[in-house]
Amino acid sequence: MENPFRDIDKPLQSVPPELKSKVMNDIAIAKLLMELAELFSYNLGDVIETVISKRDSK
Repeated sequence: MENPFRDIDKPLQSVPPELKSKVMNDIAIAKLLMELAELFSYNLGDVIETVISKRDSK
């Protein structure tokens, strides 16, 4: 079995442009999905804070 830590000192290699564009596209899609999920879900911290503040004011 090869020692993977031997490659740490070697200089970085450039990534092929098509692989880089695919990874960046996947990251953009993941970010979009996270923003959409946030848009359609409740911010539970804000909900709890609102409920507590309304309960305290009564």
